[in-house]
Amino acid sequence: MFLRRNLLAVVVLAAACGRSEPPAGPDIQTREVEYQQGGTTLKGFIAYDAARTDRRPGVLVVHEWWGHNEHARNQARRLAEAGYVGFAVDMYGDGRSTTHPDSAQGFMMAAMSDPAAVAARFAAALDVLKQDSHVDSTRTGAIGYCFGGAVVLGAARAGADLDAVASFHGALLTSPPVDSGAVKARILVLNGAADPMVPPDTVQSFSAQLAAAGARFEVINYEGVKHGFTNPDAGSFGMDGLAYDATADRESWAAMLRMFSEVFGQR
Repeated sequence: MFLRRNLLAVVVLAAACGRSEPPAGPDIQTREVEYQQGGTTLKGFIAYDAARTDRRPGVLVVHEWWGHNEHARNQARRLAEAGYVGFAVDMYGDGRSTTHPDSAQGFMMAAMSDPAAVAARFAAALDVLKQDSHVDSTRTGAIGYCFGGAVVLGAARAGADLDAVASFHGALLTSPPVDSGAVKARILVLNGAADPMVPPDTVQSFSAQLAAAGARFEVINYEGVKHGFTNPDAGSFGMDGLAYDATADRESWAAMLRMFSEVFGQR
């Protein structure tokens, strides 16, 4: 009996010693990034998984018209959790943000009045992202929300060196016209079908223009969904056209991840 018990103990100990430890989970780290463009100080936010040692695709996150706020930062964190490096950029300068529609409109109109400055600030952010030690600079993308959607789509239409772009409830601008063959990035447009700021004829015109230019793109419309559907705070801003939609938020993020997986080969 003594011998049998000791043999059993040896077997159990050997099995325990040979058992591999489960893989460590993600270690999401963030840091503030201050950068410059044309004399303007811009304040961004980078998120990455420190548990990984490989260089991985980097993705810019361009904020809504509210400015560089927690919504944009949260998307950068979610990208890091999904295996990317997320960089929430600053398009207004000094990390400005607001919760008042009038101020937001003022910020956005000031930015859009100078398309060259918008393009330059986007390019500056992309340079910062590519220089990050965790990023594979040959694999980059961008996502944008509301105003940010217009920014990333504008960059793609202008031929920016990006692999993939996704717009969430973004403005769909058709000017300036896009040149045939100019679009390098694969494009995904995630739109609320009940968004009063993006009527159906605008979606059709935008799609027709991209098709004529030979771009690779997809438009997904979410029935009954309004503007700002990814922002849980959308209903607190006092605007009838804005409303959070948990289902559209979840499904649009999944659609974006599918595209990135196809383009970048990530999980």
